[in-house]
Amino acid sequence: MRRFPLFLILAAAFIVSGLGTFEARAGSLPSTGYTLAQILSGSPFSPFTVDGTSNPGGEVLTFSDFNYTHPGVAHPTSGEIQVIPFTLAGPPAETGITFTGGFAASAMTTSDYSIFYTVTAPVGEKINDAFLSFTGGNSGGTGTISIVEHLSNPVTGASIGTLEAGIPGVNPDTISFAGVQSIRVEKDIFLNGGSLGANVTVIDQGFSSTTIPEPASMALLGIGLSGLFTLRRFFKRTSVA
Repeated sequence: MRRFPLFLILAAAFIVSGLGTFEARAGSLPSTGYTLAQILSGSPFSPFTVDGTSNPGGEVLTFSDFNYTHPGVAHPTSGEIQVIPFTLAGPPAETGITFTGGFAASAMTTSDYSIFYTVTAPVGEKINDAFLSFTGGNSGGTGTISIVEHLSNPVTGASIGTLEAGIPGVNPDTISFAGVQSIRVEKDIFLNGGSLGANVTVIDQGFSSTTIPEPASMALLGIGLSGLFTLRRFFKRTSVA
């Protein structure tokens, strides 16, 4: 019986593992979404993924570490906010989440909400673009809406940039930046009801990414290819013998 050297077996194993991914996959967010309360409680699971690979250039992004604050007894509560996945064809392809809920301030009042979370690209990908948009209004009155989003590196704490959409103001807003593996999102939703009230019913948050070979992945691929060439020479020698 022909015996194969141990290093050839290890090389083949490196080929398989190098072409895959070592990271554990979180559960996928269903098309109907979850309430923010479910996500905060980890039921049925958290973190979760949004699969954007149906669009060329889209990726699977992981969302985690959510937090939500709202002004006292004002609605919506976390159980009244739905988090729904979405993907948009590019270029660039966008993968993200939509928050739906009745963020509001009645006439002559103000309301301030905050949503925090982390978004992470898969190994070998870097997030390099983000956009923010919303659906809402002031019923023709003097109310104002301001959604300000601070993006930072969750590992170093370094600022990545800021998105801002509102009435009056821009909607949507976009930003491009040097690619990063993860982003910490701090979203502040401030409404001034003015004369007739103000409301936000939908907030869309999307991200796009690019492929950047990781040094470790390239090393594994190199080991695998080297093993293939060595295996080929081994078979040539044994066939001649």
